[in-house]
Amino acid sequence: MKMRKELWFGFSIMALVVAGAVGMLLGVETITRGHLGLLMLSLVVVAIMLGFPTAFTLMGMGMIFTWLAYDRDITRTLDLMVQAAYKSMANDVLIAIPLFVFMGYLVERANLIEKLFKSLHLAMARVPGSLAVATLITCAIFATATGIVGAVVTLMGLLALPAMLRAGYSTPMSAGAITAGGCLGILIPPSVLLILYGATAGVSVVQLYAGAFFPGIMLAGLYVMYVILMAKLKPAWAPPLSAEERQVVLPAMTAALPAETRQYAPARLLDALKGKRNAQVPTAYVLRQLALVVMPGLLFVLLATSSWRAVTAVSVEEAYGIQPIGFNDNSPRVASEFGLQEPPVEGGLQEPPQESAGLQEPPGADSGALAEPPGAEPAQSAPSAPSAVGEPPGSTAGATPQAATQPAPTWWWVMFGVLGAATALFYLFLSFARLEIFKMLLGSFFPLLTLIMAVLGSIVFGLATPTEAAAMGAFGGFVLAAAYKRLSMDVVRESVYLTAKTSAMVCWLFVGSAIFSAAFALLGGQELIEKWVLSMNLSKIEFMVLSQVVIFLLGWPLEWTEIIVIFMPIFIPLLSHFGVDPLFFGLLVALNLQTAFLSPPVAMSAFYLKGVAPPHVTLNQIFLGMLPFMGIQVLAIVLLYVWPQIGLWLPQLLYK
Repeated sequence: MKMRKELWFGFSIMALVVAGAVGMLLGVETITRGHLGLLMLSLVVVAIMLGFPTAFTLMGMGMIFTWLAYDRDITRTLDLMVQAAYKSMANDVLIAIPLFVFMGYLVERANLIEKLFKSLHLAMARVPGSLAVATLITCAIFATATGIVGAVVTLMGLLALPAMLRAGYSTPMSAGAITAGGCLGILIPPSVLLILYGATAGVSVVQLYAGAFFPGIMLAGLYVMYVILMAKLKPAWAPPLSAEERQVVLPAMTAALPAETRQYAPARLLDALKGKRNAQVPTAYVLRQLALVVMPGLLFVLLATSSWRAVTAVSVEEAYGIQPIGFNDNSPRVASEFGLQEPPVEGGLQEPPQESAGLQEPPGADSGALAEPPGAEPAQSAPSAPSAVGEPPGSTAGATPQAATQPAPTWWWVMFGVLGAATALFYLFLSFARLEIFKMLLGSFFPLLTLIMAVLGSIVFGLATPTEAAAMGAFGGFVLAAAYKRLSMDVVRESVYLTAKTSAMVCWLFVGSAIFSAAFALLGGQELIEKWVLSMNLSKIEFMVLSQVVIFLLGWPLEWTEIIVIFMPIFIPLLSHFGVDPLFFGLLVALNLQTAFLSPPVAMSAFYLKGVAPPHVTLNQIFLGMLPFMGIQVLAIVLLYVWPQIGLWLPQLLYK
């Protein structure tokens, strides 16, 4: 019997893990509880690779080794299990997971992906490798809206893969574009991975969403640049589309103006409004087309003016130096230069604080001689100290007018220039063919973009919590499905069932992770790993490189969920020793875990695609196509580490 290469690879890794655990136990003089914790970790990895359910493997191993650590005390073991499970399920951040998943299943069933792919590949018909570029952008948008990697890869495998193969595209490049693009959903917000990491590491999910936005855009941009570059260097891998495949058919009303595909649309529509015109074309139709033409310009002006007011307005902060009546604070306070204050009350009656301009004792008061009691001569001293009682704060500030505006920041001018140039190019080359493509994008691209930006914008700008934004996204999924006439009881029933199934899996994973982490800490495994890592005297850079290499290697045999719930609780306590920001570390991990879906033998994207690909497409071809995109992911990690502001600029701007 011949064993497949994937099985050989998996069994080899399991053999190495078991050999390492046995060597560790035999190499120490005394087996401590910490060594039992490492043995538990090794057994969990082997059991998961053998196919046991991850959540129940974590719970089972955690319970067994906790029972051993508690000297076979069942009561204390069960108490730990209940406490860990309750602590996990009391985390209200996890409520956002089923809502985001439900939004994803509803959007998936709105059947927007076919329209989105068609409109994008027509819009980019003249770009080298246009079908692969359109595939990557479609995957990025749809994966962001749904967050379901398997659904995106499967649908694009049914839709885009046959189209690319018919156009003569290389099979590895076609497969790599679909699998890599489908994985972007676990990085670009709203992402379930970021919610799980935030709940595990104690990092704000809002800041994670803000931080992951630009790294996700950067990774998608690197994918697109690679495809365009290879289409230029290797035209046989991605041949250009023929004229028939780029052709756009005009509607009958537009053709009756008369109009041609290459004719400049705004001028011809304005001509149709004046003078003698074709009676077969109603004026209302022409006005609707003109309204579509004017829409991008109006949106740009509205966005520019509203954002200008927001970034140039000066926020006035009112400060009051007078302490509110009834304010009770037993802690001593430092004397302020503004406002009336009570003297300190500790230890009974005391002298008031001495200030240079206030009331002072005469020289020799501390010489032991008799002195007048405090306040005995207020009438003589008060006129000589006019500055003891000052004007309340704000009285002089109110008299001085402050600037009502401030200069716009550099990032606003950059965005204004980019959007302005895009709007100008839109109107400069707006033919009737491009107008029809724009109408197709309005029906497929912009609804999804509006839903994504509404959910992300409400989270990032502090208008809603992630849970509230997820609820709004679920409602938006309902609206989209209803607008495209795909909403029915069967669709809702199926979406609810799949949401409950996925959410139960994630929540049981989190419970199993909590029990496993508690047992691992109880056995001292975490302390043993910390001592071992610190004994290596690593610098911050060496620790970051080591941790990312370990996570990259773990992505080959394990899925991202297992890496998050098992190994992140081990890495997180080490971050403070090396001065690493948990937010920045989470962004690196999210980029790194893209490889978990692309690295064999547990490359789930490859198996999703193989299940719907034509019979002549082999797994080896799919794996070969994924390797360049794995290299791009490593490059993205390096870029983020060298320039951390790619991920930290937006959180620092919004939450400084």
